[in-house]
This record gives sequence, C-alpha cells and structure tokens, in this order.
Amino acid sequence: MNLPDLSLLCLRDIAVLVQGCTLSATVFVGHLLAAIRARDERTRAVIEINPDALTIAAERDAERAAGRVRGPLHGVPVLVKDNIDTGDRMQTTAGSLALAGHRAAADAFLVKRLREAGAVLLGKTNLSEWANFRASRSVSGWSSRGGQTRNPHALDRTPGGSSSGSAVAVAAGYCPLAVGTETDGSITSPAAMNGIVGIKPTLGLVSRRGIVPVSRSQDTAGPMARTVADAARLLEVLAGTDPEDPATEEADHRRPASYTEGLDEHGLEGARIGVARSLAAYHEGIARIFDEAARRAERAGAVLVEPIELTPPERVRAAEMEVLLTDFRADIDAYLGRLDSGVEVRCLADVIAFNEAHADRVLRWFGQDLFRRAMTRGPVGNPAYRAAREECLRLTRDVLEAAFAAHELDAILLPATCAPWRIDWVNGDHRLGSSAYLAAISGYPSITVPAGLLHGLPVGVSFLGRPWSEAGLLRLAHAFERAGDPRPIPGFAPSLPAPG
Repeated sequence: MNLPDLSLLCLRDIAVLVQGCTLSATVFVGHLLAAIRARDERTRAVIEINPDALTIAAERDAERAAGRVRGPLHGVPVLVKDNIDTGDRMQTTAGSLALAGHRAAADAFLVKRLREAGAVLLGKTNLSEWANFRASRSVSGWSSRGGQTRNPHALDRTPGGSSSGSAVAVAAGYCPLAVGTETDGSITSPAAMNGIVGIKPTLGLVSRRGIVPVSRSQDTAGPMARTVADAARLLEVLAGTDPEDPATEEADHRRPASYTEGLDEHGLEGARIGVARSLAAYHEGIARIFDEAARRAERAGAVLVEPIELTPPERVRAAEMEVLLTDFRADIDAYLGRLDSGVEVRCLADVIAFNEAHADRVLRWFGQDLFRRAMTRGPVGNPAYRAAREECLRLTRDVLEAAFAAHELDAILLPATCAPWRIDWVNGDHRLGSSAYLAAISGYPSITVPAGLLHGLPVGVSFLGRPWSEAGLLRLAHAFERAGDPRPIPGFAPSLPAPG
C-alpha cells in the first residue's frame, strides 16, 4: 500500500485517506507501533504499549464497515499520560516504581469519553515522576519506571515536563493526539519545547477523576496535538461534566457545541490582544521571538494593547507552594487509599518509605524533599492554606481580571517558557522563565502554539483568556498558526551543532 508518512499527518489529512478507503485504523495503528519501535529507543516517550491496540483498531474498522462511525476520533490512535487511569491491561504508575504493576479498576472519566468517541488507546506516555512533584531539584522527563524522555529536536535537551512523553510522542510522530495533565506548566511548557500545540483548559472543563493528583486547586488534563484544529477536536471529546467531579458542574453548560466550527484563518482580525512583553525579558532570544510573534498577530489584524504588566512569578511562588503541598498531602492520600489491596503503597508516607528502601533506583539523581514537606502540612482549609490560596488568587486572577476589564482584551499574549536546556541529572533543571503560573494558579485557560526556533530549538507563545473562553482562544491561536511558518519537524539530532 503506497501511503504518505502517516507520522506527520493531521486529522484532516487522515480523514481524507480513511474516507477514500486508503487507510484503516488497523494499518494506522500498525504504522505508529512500527515508528515507536524504530525511534522511541532514543526518545523514551512511550512508557507502555497497549497490548490490545490492534484488536481495538480492528473493532473500529468493523464498526466503520457496518456504517457506525462514532465521530471524528473514530479509529484515531491516542496516547495518554501514565498518571491517567485506564481500566485495561496497562499500568497506571505516574512513572513511579512504587506503583509498578498497578492496574486501575476503571477508566478515568476522560478515558471513558475517548473510548466512547471511538479513539484507539495506543499506550501510555512517560512523564516527570509524580508529575514533577517529588523534589525541588528534579529532572524533567525522568521517571524511575520510564527513564529519561528526550527532546526529538536535540536528544541531549530536556523535553520539558511533566507531560514530557505526551509532547515528544506527538512531535516525533508516534501519535497524532495525546493527553497531558497540568498543575503548573506541565502541558504548556513541554508543548512549547517540542514545537506542538497544548491546551491548558479552564479548571473544571475536563474531569480529574481517575488522574493521579497533585492539587485540587490547579490540576487539569488537556490536549496535545500537532495543529490547533486537532487539539480542538480532542478537546471536544475531553470536555464535559462529570457527576463525580464537582469542579466540572458547569462544563456542559459552558462548552460550545463545537470547538472547531469557529476556527478561521482571519480569526485575529479586530481582536484586542494584550502583550505581556516584560515576561520575556529573561532572554534576548526569547524576547526577539516573542516580539516577532506579536508582530505576526498584528499583521493578521489583531489590535495590540501594551504594556500589560502582570504579577512576576517570584511574587507568587511561596504562596502557590503552600497550596500545592497541602493539597498534595490530602489528594494523594485519598487517591492511594482507594487502590486495591495488591498495591504496596496506600498513602504518601508509604511512598516515601518505598523510595528510601529503593534509593539506588529511585533517589539516585534527586531526592523527595517535596514529599517530606507535604507530610508536615495540615488539612486542606487550615488558616495558612486559606491565606496562601487567597494570596494566589489576588496576585493572578484579580490582576488578570483587572487587565481584561481595563483594556477590553480578548486574550493576553505571553512567552510560554524558555528554550529547552541540556538534560542535567547532577544539578537538575535549568529553567529560566515561564508564564504558565498565571493560568495555572488562576484556573484560566491558555493555549500554547509554536512561535519559532532559537538556535534550532522550539519556542512557543501562549494565548491566555478568561474562564470558559477556549473557543475564542482556539480561534485566535488557529489564525496565528496559519499566519506563520509550518510546525518544526524534529530531526533527532544527538545535540545542537557546536558553534563555529
């Protein structure tokens, strides 16, 4: 069968092949499994292949042949992060050896929605262990179960985290769609660093049930894809009210019938975009790319409004950490306490003890100081927690609302994060800057899209909006995408070329 390179196609191209009877789900899944076998030894993005993927694909093909098509994701392979429960033969471990062998009793709510939409669960992706909430000096993309995920644009560079494997899998062509999770930057940062699209939804648009938690105040799952339109398609499936997650009570009423109908290459025309230029000041190369991104939006018809001054990250980090530590102690104990008796760890204290007992494999490169600090926190709702949460919202949500109202903004344009740094297991991550905290802490939505290359490494920008404004943000991001250069294609280079 003479097929194009399926690893580079978007859903629109895939649909054309399927409708022309040129491509089946079985062939597509087989092609992607071959790509993973051939290339993922270098990137380690996929922590586990679904042993039933080809069987599920054949079932989707049989349904299509019988005239039953469940929707745009029918037969489409999707990878999900390994902190998302799947009630099948795959494990759910958050990358930790402490949960090795754990098979969830039921699907996470979002996985149930994916199956109902006809998607083929291809496997699980590697991540920063425990969604990067084990140690303050951690290494993004590393887990004791999955090893080190690597950026396919330069294999000695970080993939970002914690949804490292999901971002790399999409960029490297192992799947057209993946699901990540975010507490603070875990979707948007790896999306930017791998040259793909990532959506951090409004808190409460996507159910958290069945996801290994960090924080009830900030956790959400979201789409990762090669194009804005593809991310919108996936969001249509993920978004919705879950009766067992109270945070999603408004989701069905707030979400539109479609996130794709409003996509328009002229979507930036007349839009009022606030430009948070000062958040790019930490690196002249990032500032240059961000300036060009703002000019691109302006050439596409946007009205730029600046300066937009927002709370710098250092002013809110201490309060945010107090919230996260308290949430984590309560939320992880609740999650682990619900697991079946075959799991060795049933609370955070058990995980800490397990890690100490297996320190040669788990704690070789960095420790678990965040776990230990979380053990000292009181219950959610204690006075220190309430004060910290109020401070967080004052410095993010209140400041954002003031900017939106004062300037009548449709969105705020932000530099997503820095370029990928070299992986360093001895010293840990070398992050220079990120704007993810604003959407993460406030619970507001943001969409990250590729904006350019810095010495061959991907750099992204983010559109941040008010709650439930995903449809509008997608329209803006789609127009921005269409007005620029094609998505960067990774070359799996061992490292960046040495300076001349």
